[in-house]
Amino acid sequence: MKLFASRLVRKSTLAAGLVAGLALSTSASFAQSSPFAGFAGNWSGRGTVALSDGSRENIRCKASYHVDHTGRALKQNLRCASDSYKFDLSSDVVSHGAEITGTWSEASRNLFGSVRGHAGGGEIEVFVEAAGFAANLTLRAHGNRQSVWITSKGEIRDVSITMVRG
Repeated sequence: MKLFASRLVRKSTLAAGLVAGLALSTSASFAQSSPFAGFAGNWSGRGTVALSDGSRENIRCKASYHVDHTGRALKQNLRCASDSYKFDLSSDVVSHGAEITGTWSEASRNLFGSVRGHAGGGEIEVFVEAAGFAANLTLRAHGNRQSVWITSKGEIRDVSITMVRG
């Protein structure tokens, strides 16, 4: 009976180890295969905003990114403010391979529109547009650092932000 119990414990331990190994390799490959890998979490940092009147201001920013359990959907919130300026950008995108589409909104100006572009390898590049507004948005994540660039011909001409996770 002791021999049987000993073999049963060894087989159970081996089976548990195999299941754990498969689960870890599946989650690791999921993280690498997601076009949004590297973005999930909370970020904060500083940057500059250049406005259409030629002025330039320093801004403080906070961002949160939520990647769904499939790795194919991303919700982003980016809030930035200076002494006299602020914006509150939200987006909700879905990937179709490397291509992404979705919607965005800017709460303080009541703007909303569409997002289209591509993502992968720690980078998201999109074109956002709404009635009377269009901009290019580039995000790059590398480890615990992230860079954000926004360019447009509207009130906000150029935004450059560097953030860290945490």
